[in-house]
Amino acid sequence: MAAEPEERLDVHRDGDYHRAVHVWIYSESTGELLLQRRADCKDSWPGQWDISSAGHISAGDSSLSSAQRELDEELGIKLPSDAFELLFVFLQECVINNGTYTNNEYNDVYLVTTLTPIPLEAFTLQESEVSAVRYMHLDEYKSCLAKESGEYVPYDVNGTYGQLFSIIEERYKDNIESRSLTLQKQINRYAPIHLEPELTSLSEGDREALGYILKASIVIDDIFYEQVWNSNCTLRDWLKARANYSSFDKLKWLSCLDENKAFLSTADSAVKLLTDATKSVSGWKGIEYRAAFPRDNPPGANFYPPDMDKMEFELWKNGLPEKEQKYATGFFTVIKRHDALLPSILAQSDGSNQTKTSDDLFVVPYSEEYKSSLEKAAELLHKASECSDSPSLKNLLKTKANAFLSNDYYESDIAWMELDSNLDVTIGPYETYEDGLFSYKATFEAFVGVRDDIATSQVKLFGDQLQDLEKHLPLDNIYKSDNVSAAPIRVINLLYNSGDVKGPQTIAFNLPNDERIVNERGTSMVMLKNISEAKFKHILKPIANACIREEQEDYVDFEPYYTHIVCHECCHGIGPHSITLPTGKRSTVRMELQEFHSALEEAKADIVGLWALNFLIKKGLLPKSLSESMYVSFLAGCFRSIRFGLEEAHGKGQALQFNWLYEKGAFVLHSDGKFSVDFTKVEDAVESLSREILTIQAKGDKPAAQSLLQSHASLTQPLRVALDKIEHMQVPVDITPIFGTANKLLANDQ
Repeated sequence: MAAEPEERLDVHRDGDYHRAVHVWIYSESTGELLLQRRADCKDSWPGQWDISSAGHISAGDSSLSSAQRELDEELGIKLPSDAFELLFVFLQECVINNGTYTNNEYNDVYLVTTLTPIPLEAFTLQESEVSAVRYMHLDEYKSCLAKESGEYVPYDVNGTYGQLFSIIEERYKDNIESRSLTLQKQINRYAPIHLEPELTSLSEGDREALGYILKASIVIDDIFYEQVWNSNCTLRDWLKARANYSSFDKLKWLSCLDENKAFLSTADSAVKLLTDATKSVSGWKGIEYRAAFPRDNPPGANFYPPDMDKMEFELWKNGLPEKEQKYATGFFTVIKRHDALLPSILAQSDGSNQTKTSDDLFVVPYSEEYKSSLEKAAELLHKASECSDSPSLKNLLKTKANAFLSNDYYESDIAWMELDSNLDVTIGPYETYEDGLFSYKATFEAFVGVRDDIATSQVKLFGDQLQDLEKHLPLDNIYKSDNVSAAPIRVINLLYNSGDVKGPQTIAFNLPNDERIVNERGTSMVMLKNISEAKFKHILKPIANACIREEQEDYVDFEPYYTHIVCHECCHGIGPHSITLPTGKRSTVRMELQEFHSALEEAKADIVGLWALNFLIKKGLLPKSLSESMYVSFLAGCFRSIRFGLEEAHGKGQALQFNWLYEKGAFVLHSDGKFSVDFTKVEDAVESLSREILTIQAKGDKPAAQSLLQSHASLTQPLRVALDKIEHMQVPVDITPIFGTANKLLANDQ
């Protein structure tokens, strides 16, 4: 621990609670931890062996920068931020030195994983803090702590701090054969589907444009990987390069492609070499370390500093002028720390597009953060625009390319809504699911497809009925809008997708999310018909066979399933969006509900979609044959979505709906473990949940949103029964598209 100023000594004298960092260095090849012997002059645990490095987090400093600083000051090791893996937070409460030293400390415990031990002569020890360093095997050190040996600073290996040992042991205990089987099982949960839509409806110019659009979509993948985690691209490339080393390495590469991050750890991560991290040692090339792999998905993805929490952001944001607050919470910016700013950003920017304050945080627009990739994508889209002979497609591609460079997506989103082309393209930053802190930041994605004119004409009804649906919503009239635009719906057969397409494959989307455009012009919808057909055939029908009572199983049919998907997307366009708070302040549902917005919005679109189908049936606009089949198909669909997990917005929203309807008696679990719908109760249950969610959104009531999700979005016993039956029958979790047509085009273009 660095030399303490007077105020730090006061903290321990008075017993104040404070924050600190613990940094452990682990040598993978030898299974050893680096220990430091505390200097004899220390006022706490002098002369005892302790953590590799540790220290207080000073006011104004971040946890991660403190960890880097302490390692440098105490041991002379300079490591980048991606070397530090945050394992857990440990509260240490103890009194020593006859009651004169009280340690009430919240410690952020970090792990640095190196391939081999760092030579002892490479260290530069801070004499006032450290008298010696040595490596010790993990098991031996754990045994010494368990025996409470007086040579070591005490830690309870059976308590919270025992996680240090269990995490490392778990990560290296399984042999390659066991891990290979685990990864293969995970990959097998996704059914491969070959997508080869016909291109005969495309003009010669649009076919030529398609090649450039596909190449731009590949660039979108790179941006998205970077948005999710700061070392994602490095890990992907490293695993890809090693994929032919062994069958195990190939499986790790495949699981990386599927974004199955829970099945990888820092032990699987990319290896980096630092030649100047310490003083030089003859014959030693430098520190080889593994890029830290997050144990849990970073809640703020890579949009915010990894050690920033919500409170820090809110305090900083509230100190900004109103215009800069909107910029900081906007879709198309990232938040950085001054002390972690990448040299490449500094080199690329003159600072004119960076909003800076005296605080540590500042804002960087996407056009700067992803400048190299966006310039490449923009160039490809300009070339595609020049080739296309569809006026609306030419305009979309040109305006989107300009938006990539200007960071202003308004004009390109309008152009997307007006797209009328057999070649359908959606490309850019849209969804905010990855921002688990606030749902502010948009991820990049691309969907390229061929329009199905017949199917498009068949769904026009839904877009034309939005104003009438808004008028009759189960919601107090004061919250309803009298200016809902008809929503254009385009049905396509997917040719290629990229970017934010991990997790459940999208079957439809409703864009844009820009509230300005939603208020002025409404939204447009795109339905992916070939994806819907594949999911119904390979997933929903087998789920129905496993979970639905025999007398209702035949109700599960593609028509009600697909019709509800259409209605779900339409219902994203109705209900509250821009709202007036009780204080009179204008805001949006997204801004007020923050991290609860995505799950609640998905639940709203689902449940109000069911309500809307019933409304349209009663109006005579849809056949009465749907009135029962839509509910049973929806019940089967609940189990499909929940399998993606309750951390994912769709899964969480679906759990909320299932549990609400189950509590109301609308869904019934029978003694044989199968489910049915009680048609006498389901209509009222659907309407009551629709009213609950819509009212929460209309009021911008975040506590109520949190309460509703906490009380209902959980894996209850009835859901466990269903999921166990599905798992036993080995029903695929989802599909994995294989883009045959697109891959042939890309291969021919090389």
